[in-house]
Amino acid sequence: MNRREAMTAMATAIAGTRLDGLPLMSLGTDAKDGEMIYRQLGKTGERVSAIGLGGHHIGRPPDAQEGIKIIRTALDRGMNFLDNCWDYLDGESERRMGLALKDGYRQKAFLMTKFDGRTRQSAAAQIDESLRRLQTDHVDLMQFHENIRMDDPDRFFATDGCVEAVVAAKKAGKIRYVGFTGHKDPSIHLRMLEVAASHDFHFDACQMPLNVMDAHFHSFAHQVVPVLVDRGIAVVGMKPMAEGAVLKSKTADAIECLHYALSLPTSVVITGCESLERLEQAFTAAKSFTPLTDAQMGSLLSRTKDAAMTGTFELFKTSTMYDGTTHNPQWMG
Repeated sequence: MNRREAMTAMATAIAGTRLDGLPLMSLGTDAKDGEMIYRQLGKTGERVSAIGLGGHHIGRPPDAQEGIKIIRTALDRGMNFLDNCWDYLDGESERRMGLALKDGYRQKAFLMTKFDGRTRQSAAAQIDESLRRLQTDHVDLMQFHENIRMDDPDRFFATDGCVEAVVAAKKAGKIRYVGFTGHKDPSIHLRMLEVAASHDFHFDACQMPLNVMDAHFHSFAHQVVPVLVDRGIAVVGMKPMAEGAVLKSKTADAIECLHYALSLPTSVVITGCESLERLEQAFTAAKSFTPLTDAQMGSLLSRTKDAAMTGTFELFKTSTMYDGTTHNPQWMG
């Protein structure tokens, strides 16, 4: 057993496992308040909504006021984790969120955004531009976006690399916590964690696809989540419906998809809500949630296995369709 396998085995033992080998959420960690569930964000001590509002979808309604209404409705009802990114819809998602966070709403939000820059200069410029669009002097969580290449960890930690911009921004009070994201391959996430450890750098959060297809194919849930649990790094799930592909596969419905991701040791599961109807769906999932039993998990995964094995329903892993920094290399600086 090599070092990585040993760490994964140890972390799995700590997290607990289901009969199918998936890491199990710690029982008794949820705090229900009103319509929402709250969980601790790793070891940060922050209390966040177990379902977070996806930033890309906020920029999709043709009317900006609709996006603003969705954000404020979510915050008023207790969904306090807000996702965003510097590159979403040419900045429109951040601009809308900035407008929504006026009039006291910023105090209700745990605000996260991401940057694409791979150099100190490009990352610093994007961090500052995000702050201007979001109309705030700080974000709660800043994440290195699209860790999707084996050399992305090296770029992050290089001399004059973006880690220098992140550390400087944190010292200046512009960001509170640091994380990274990616949707391509669990091995790339594991390499980022290893390179971070070699630089004695601790990430506070890590974001990845966690859905009923991922459980079978190039699985972040099996390979990455246990290591994060062991290290006290918050697990941030995204793409719980695989960009809607799970629903098209007709193997699981939306509530089942959200309940699956919530049953893993996630601090927060981000879901896109481009309408108030989709937002209502997220609250329905939160209000009706109890961790899936082994029998329920087994039934759900047996339904999704055959569809998952080709990768057809997780094209963000098997194609460049969702690789923003591949199609726009200028974003990286």
